[in-house]
Amino acid sequence: MSDDRDVGGRYAKYVLGVLVIVYVFNFIDRQILSILAEEIKADLGISDGDIGFLYGTAFAVFYAVFGIPLGKLADVWVRTRLISIGLAFWSLMTALSGTARSFSTLATFRFGVGIGEASASPAAFSLLSDYFPPRLRATAIAIYSSGIYIGAGIGLFLGGLIVDEWRTAFPDPASAPFGLKPWQAAFFAVGLPGLLMALWVWTLGEPRRGMSEDLIEAHVHPAPFRAAWDELLTVLPPFTLWSTARLGRRALGINLASAAAIAALAWLLIQVVGNATQWIALGVGIYATVSWIQSLAARDPATFAMIFSSKALLLLGCGFPFISFVTYGLGFWAPPYLLRAHGVDLTEAATFLGLSAALGGWIGVTFGGVLADRLRRRFVNGRLYIGVATPIVSLPIALVFLYTDDLWVAYGCNFMFSIFSPMWVGAAAGTVNDLVMPRMRAVTSAFYILIITFVGLALGPFIIGQISDHFIAVGMSDGDALRIGMLWGLAAFAVALVLLVMATRHLPRDEASRLTRAKAAGEAV
Repeated sequence: MSDDRDVGGRYAKYVLGVLVIVYVFNFIDRQILSILAEEIKADLGISDGDIGFLYGTAFAVFYAVFGIPLGKLADVWVRTRLISIGLAFWSLMTALSGTARSFSTLATFRFGVGIGEASASPAAFSLLSDYFPPRLRATAIAIYSSGIYIGAGIGLFLGGLIVDEWRTAFPDPASAPFGLKPWQAAFFAVGLPGLLMALWVWTLGEPRRGMSEDLIEAHVHPAPFRAAWDELLTVLPPFTLWSTARLGRRALGINLASAAAIAALAWLLIQVVGNATQWIALGVGIYATVSWIQSLAARDPATFAMIFSSKALLLLGCGFPFISFVTYGLGFWAPPYLLRAHGVDLTEAATFLGLSAALGGWIGVTFGGVLADRLRRRFVNGRLYIGVATPIVSLPIALVFLYTDDLWVAYGCNFMFSIFSPMWVGAAAGTVNDLVMPRMRAVTSAFYILIITFVGLALGPFIIGQISDHFIAVGMSDGDALRIGMLWGLAAFAVALVLLVMATRHLPRDEASRLTRAKAAGEAV
């Protein structure tokens, strides 16, 4: 079960290659909803905001909340086994999405996809941090993360292709096998192959924790599943109340006060914006996160201190999610926008956007990781410089995409945006892993991904969809309304820039003091 091959060697590269394919499956299953959005809207009679909820919040809340206990399990159990089981589960949930006949049923299966996919990245970040040395960490994680864009691109391409072929083969839906609509058939087609991929992942070797830094942790947790279960109870309402009560009456009082404040804010947003499902779901997710943080401080003060005493980690952990707000938002709505504003058919949009996202994303995220590691050898803030550059370069490209009347210019801008907008991904995750100890990496990555998910995935597509719905309601064309929604979404770049520039002031000190801070927090180093 344990694999002791050389750090960064041939077997490490093999594992990296397999994990890239896992992430490709992850994002095929996630992104295919984008190209199917117009089909699903017409069939189920739902709005842009509802589609944004299905893609974003319905997935994101469960992905983020379950990422915490699954991150804990990755820190104490066999990471390759966890990824394999998670892959099988989310693939099954994707396939079952093809059986949905209502908005609520489809949302339920999206919850399941979110839970399954939460197993992958925290465990993968931890694995790659052991298989590759620190000087190549951003590169390895960036190559793994290229699966996001390859999978998203393939998801768009396959979704469009399957819909077109299914409609050609069965022009009368009643004659189709089991009465499946084209979008339902697409979910089956992309979900089922993941079950076979899960068997391959099961065969991967497990490296010794910390071996890339000579900080090998020989301790084996005696009850990994109990540890993950205990972690789940700290993050899953209403069990959070029982878990918090064990910490004392004062802790329970703080928890209840937090719950009341979050509920009041959710109620206010429902009154102002509407869409109760969105804000209730997001409120539950935020409350779960607050409960977990409160419990972590009592149960594992060393991990709590390493995360929350690092100003650099907190600032970059908030700054990068605002870049993801834009990339998730524009990435999801770009296909519907081209269909509405430029009148292209679904198959053409799927082909051009899918291929450009796959190729451009792979180039951008991989090049960004390599460049980040090279800059890091010269400057302590080298990786953060990539994060600062991303919105500066990406913003003008996005503006041209939204305002050009030339379809081929729009396709070209989409390709360029696919290259430059994800360059930060490996640099961000690599820096997060650099700032904590090996045993903390999966759960810290899960927390980082949680913020990315809430800010980027739960809010980006939904808010853009809500803005679009508002302007459609006042008489604007659906194409122009969506353009305005995407334009407002770009404002998140400004927030990201401010936070990341602030992070550069603290990163040198926080990286240099990692071992000292760990010892001071009671960690055995």
